[in-house]
Amino acid sequence: MKTVLIIDDDADYRALIGEILKDDGWHILEADEGEKGVELARRHRPQAVVCDLLMPRGNGFQVCRSIRAESALRHTRIVVTSGRDFESDRQAAREAGADDYLTKPFPPDHLTKILAPFGEDSDLPEDEAGASVAVSPARTRVKFWGVRGSIPTPGPATVRYGGNTSCIEVRAGGEIIILDAGTGLRPLGCELEAEFKNQPLNLTLLLSHTHWDHIQGLPFFRPAYHAQNRLRILGYEGARKGLVNVLSGQMENPYFPVALGQLPGNIEIEELRDMEFHIGPVRVQARFANHPGICVGYRLIAGDGSLAFFPDNELRARQPGPSGSPAGDDKAALEYANAEEHKMIEFLRGTDVLILDAQYDCEEYKQHVGWGHGCVDDAVALALKAEIKQLFLFHHDPDHDDDKVELMVAHARKLVSARQGSLRVEAAREGAVVELATVARGAAKS
Repeated sequence: MKTVLIIDDDADYRALIGEILKDDGWHILEADEGEKGVELARRHRPQAVVCDLLMPRGNGFQVCRSIRAESALRHTRIVVTSGRDFESDRQAAREAGADDYLTKPFPPDHLTKILAPFGEDSDLPEDEAGASVAVSPARTRVKFWGVRGSIPTPGPATVRYGGNTSCIEVRAGGEIIILDAGTGLRPLGCELEAEFKNQPLNLTLLLSHTHWDHIQGLPFFRPAYHAQNRLRILGYEGARKGLVNVLSGQMENPYFPVALGQLPGNIEIEELRDMEFHIGPVRVQARFANHPGICVGYRLIAGDGSLAFFPDNELRARQPGPSGSPAGDDKAALEYANAEEHKMIEFLRGTDVLILDAQYDCEEYKQHVGWGHGCVDDAVALALKAEIKQLFLFHHDPDHDDDKVELMVAHARKLVSARQGSLRVEAAREGAVVELATVARGAAKS
């Protein structure tokens, strides 16, 4: 029988939700506080949890994190409910692991429609103990594991946004796709091992380029040290050396004690030739970025949304033309720069989530023109022109602490407001989780 756990300190509201779901064929479990609810979830493994946000002995955020930490409950559907309707609460709930967020009072059919696909016992696989584990329909999720540029920056000044270098996990269409292999790859590998334990992993790593901050996590990626795992690494040939030589080079003696060829995992390295291909059902498009060497950005198109990832990119119109003056002072250079920007806009147009290089503010950028990195104002302008739904500022400068990053986000939001845009802007933050369908649905409502 399909089971739902209702966690709410309001007995009347528990009864109301219980009656709604009981009529829809659900077996009801109840808890009046967070800790008791988590214990019931561990014991009964319900297909769904409906959890209030504000409760004693464990609020909704804590409940979400505790449930997501249990590998046996990783497919459980979590719906957070609240009498408050703040976007910051919604975002925090999603980051904690919630699948949906409903504001009280909500129409009964909203809840039953959300939970309808998650209660069919006939499609449930069995875990090691023979108990059924609910499998939710595949939803594309993006999780940030490394957001910093150039070099890792651990310490008290970067705890809110994180100090690891470029690494993002994408789960879409049954695939686990990793974007870049910066130092964020190490904690991702630890998490994958904890989640899947001894199950074989089939992973795809897409490299934007081979500058050190985008590959330095590979030697410390635990799944590569287990023979049952398969890691497919895709990228484009470097300016001087092939992809295999570059990745092997950083693990040669005297830089690292274990050579790439000695890793027990089944590692395949493939140099891409085409700018469009598939990873399982996920369609991938690539485009060369404006950054030193061979560097690309990727656009991933799944059934429920799209994501674009350009960790290193500079707007061409800002760079000097052939004469040495800014492109804007050179007609031919300006025309070329504008044409390239137009191509970029069309490549990105309508993307749900854009993760984009925004390393500098405008004043800093003046001292770094031609370095291959962008500034916040240009990132916002590009996202608005391309009709992006949500922009994540990425590749945070190693000299920027958390307060500086927040100032840049506030500035970006003011730019959007001044242009009366609907673009949502955040700074990429380690541990943050984004669901593409939620972004698309939120844009449709606004």
